[in-house]
Amino acid sequence: MPNASPSIKSVWSRRRFLQTAAATSAFATALTACGSRKVDTVRLGWSPGSLSMMAKERGDFEKWLGKDNIKVEWVGPFPNHAPSLQAVTGGSADFSFGGSTTPALAAMIAGSPLVFASFNAIEPRSTAIIARDGSGIARVEDLVGKSVAVNRSGLGELLLVAALEKHRIDRNLVKFVYLNPPDAAPAFSQGKVDAWAMWSPTVDIARENYKAHDIFVDGRDLDLQIDFLSYVTTRKFSTDNPDLVRAVNAAFSQEAKWVSENPADAERLSQEKGHYSDSVRDSLTAMKRQYVVYGAGDLGFIRKLQVAADWLAAHQVLPEKIAVADYLAKA
Repeated sequence: MPNASPSIKSVWSRRRFLQTAAATSAFATALTACGSRKVDTVRLGWSPGSLSMMAKERGDFEKWLGKDNIKVEWVGPFPNHAPSLQAVTGGSADFSFGGSTTPALAAMIAGSPLVFASFNAIEPRSTAIIARDGSGIARVEDLVGKSVAVNRSGLGELLLVAALEKHRIDRNLVKFVYLNPPDAAPAFSQGKVDAWAMWSPTVDIARENYKAHDIFVDGRDLDLQIDFLSYVTTRKFSTDNPDLVRAVNAAFSQEAKWVSENPADAERLSQEKGHYSDSVRDSLTAMKRQYVVYGAGDLGFIRKLQVAADWLAAHQVLPEKIAVADYLAKA
């Protein structure tokens, strides 16, 4: 909310603080709750720049779970959520890394035995559609007749769909090129696609390395939040190990609290693993990104996600409607 008055900013900051405090308290209580589990080791996916990467590198996460006699194995890195979901479905990981809810919903619709364990919302939202300087693309209307790299049924695709709708442009007038981030980056840098819809920190790195600029930014240009981050497991795993799922949720909530309270340290750590410039790091630090974790039992949040899922189905990003409440871990 870059144009908010100081009073509105203050209210917003307090609201985020209260949400974080409530989530942390609830999950901390869950950590000591009675329950059962069939395994003592949890295999967690991770991805560069994510909260899971922070947890992996800092080490406190494993200490928190260790207090409940749970060992951690890290699986990855994954470039985006789809292959992380495949790892969980295929049995090589127990939790996805905390990626986009949109491909998770698509996988559930397709029949994967997945459920949401918890969710993560980040403010400010910085996913953006970018184009190279000198490309002649300065606004969304300039994308007509152009190609845009997006990840299928993911954050990139939905952002492009939302941008075109807001500017009343028929989506058939723009070429959607479905590429995962490792393939989209060289395609964008070599001019094989005209624009790219991508999330932080990759979009911030690309903006600098390829001399690009923003065309459409989620938090700036899109009022409705359509996509969130999610930790996904299988229905069987959550049923067999409810107290372990609660403990993992509690640890991610604690990690989110640390990252939110220590943005400079968090962004420095992300930079060390991402090997990008100080200027990219500084721009991310200046955002002072706030992370809030929501449990699968948070009905207020589930209603927001249902609104988003309905939007995705109505706009054909998802193939059909889905009842989010049917895909929640019962931990």
